[in-house]
Amino acid sequence: MPFRLLPLIRRRRLLLGLAAVLAGATALTRYMHWDDRALVWFGEQQLSQEQRAASIWLPGYKAVLQGKPLAGLENDETSDLAYNPVTGTLFTVTGKSPTLVELSRDGEVLRRIPLKGFSNPEGVAVLEGGHVAVTDERRRTLSIFELDPETRELSADSVPEFDLGFPDSGNKGFEGIAWDPVQSRLLLGKERGPTAMFSLGSDGNQGLGAALRPLPSYGLGMRNLSALSIDPRTGHILVLSAQSNLLLELDEQGQPVSFISLMGGLNGLDRNIPRAEGVAMDESGNIYVVSEPNLFYVFRKDLVASADNG
Repeated sequence: MPFRLLPLIRRRRLLLGLAAVLAGATALTRYMHWDDRALVWFGEQQLSQEQRAASIWLPGYKAVLQGKPLAGLENDETSDLAYNPVTGTLFTVTGKSPTLVELSRDGEVLRRIPLKGFSNPEGVAVLEGGHVAVTDERRRTLSIFELDPETRELSADSVPEFDLGFPDSGNKGFEGIAWDPVQSRLLLGKERGPTAMFSLGSDGNQGLGAALRPLPSYGLGMRNLSALSIDPRTGHILVLSAQSNLLLELDEQGQPVSFISLMGGLNGLDRNIPRAEGVAMDESGNIYVVSEPNLFYVFRKDLVASADNG
């Protein structure tokens, strides 16, 4: 090969290499939606102190309890989380062994209630008057039960089931559910294929609307939607994504307000939350998260983070 061709070949190889790196970086950015997050971050910076105070303002939160194992649930795969303001306790569901589990706010298991007739319970919401809604992702159904301190078992055959539709969704159906008392509705989140949010009218007991109503896009691409929760103080929505390691705040119109990453080294976390599947908020603004298989986290605002690995 003539000597004079070597510099040209090297330049071409260098250009091809740079083009490959650029293409890879672009694909990764789209896959992780970093460009969308950058837009939300920029929007965060434009908010005044008054606007931040009127929102949840997730950047102000830090993990104060992290990775605490939920005793006895190691093989059950916890999913979703809901707060009961009457009892001051939390509820999660498990998929491998269908169970409704009541938790204290420091991650202690208080009781386990078998869910008979369920295939893959993925969502739970606490409504009014002791009523609890449970979604079954595989069967695409929503069931509402009356729960009291003496309840020891719940059966899908004992109450009417609401068909959530999307018969071809498979294991990409409804995972997130939350009760919105101000607007008298349930919010439901479809995991993926596509990711979407819906509302369903409800009286807070066992009365439901006739059909799901699609909600506007929440304005930030996520690889999946794992859970939903409502802030009882502001009415804003928390949207959790396990695959994106992200917790997002939306306003009443479904527009992004703030977000935090659930990756190690950020927001007081020592390490990544493995697979965040449930989120809930209490009346004081504390945020609770559960991760598969059985890990429990607490985030608080304006406190110095301290790690507790159980």
